[in-house]
Amino acid sequence: MVVFPGAKINLGLNILRRLPSGFHEIETCMVPVGWSDVLEVVRSQSDQTTLTQSGIQLDCAPDDNLIMRAQRLLATDYTLPPLDIYLEKCVPSGAGLGGGSADAAFTLRAINAVCNLGITDTELAEYAARLGSDCPFFVYNRPMICTGTGIVMEPIAIPQIAGKWVLIVKPDVHISTAEAYRGTTPRVPDHSLREVIAQPIERWSELLHNDFEDSLSAKYPVIPQLKAVMYDAGALYSSLSGSGSAVYGIFESEESARAAKSAISGCRAAVVRLPLNQ
Repeated sequence: MVVFPGAKINLGLNILRRLPSGFHEIETCMVPVGWSDVLEVVRSQSDQTTLTQSGIQLDCAPDDNLIMRAQRLLATDYTLPPLDIYLEKCVPSGAGLGGGSADAAFTLRAINAVCNLGITDTELAEYAARLGSDCPFFVYNRPMICTGTGIVMEPIAIPQIAGKWVLIVKPDVHISTAEAYRGTTPRVPDHSLREVIAQPIERWSELLHNDFEDSLSAKYPVIPQLKAVMYDAGALYSSLSGSGSAVYGIFESEESARAAKSAISGCRAAVVRLPLNQ
């Protein structure tokens, strides 16, 4: 079975408070985008499960990959046959795009299908939450308002972005989640994210904010530089995604998105269209 784990962008990200557990309560809107890895899961002819990876190289051993952790998690509750898993990695890591989380969630979904386990999406999301806070989102893979530590999700319609084009750029900067949080001060905004996103997209640049962006922009000037290029090329809205370092811009047309991409060098980048049924 071949599936295509995608990426996500964050429309706004409010860090509301630090929890006694050390985690943070957040409010963000995650939107799936079509910059994808390629993942194949098949029954193995050998007696053990294997992971073979190509494409962008990851700095972890195969057994430590979220894909293998997802397989082992299901194996604690189900008798799984040996599987051969192949990953072509295209979505960069350390980018705030959720690429590793998507791989884990799609692995759960693929194993569920290949092995005929009959696990519901709700149950898969519960497994996914044990792997990472972004993982449950990719089980559903549709626009969601995410609260709590990111695993409490509520669907949202965003007609303003339906059919728009997105340029995603990953500069040569790796930002860990821990580093990103160190520069933030939790606060509760005056308006909920759902209220802000309901505004016309032309107002988002003044209303829709990612709380990671201020401190990371000061430390990594490439972030505001990329945003400036996108706005100069006609972006309707541009922001850091998640805890970074990827920056995205939403454009009315493919031509303007590709014009912005052509003005940027030395970065991994992709231009994708958002689905019409947002």
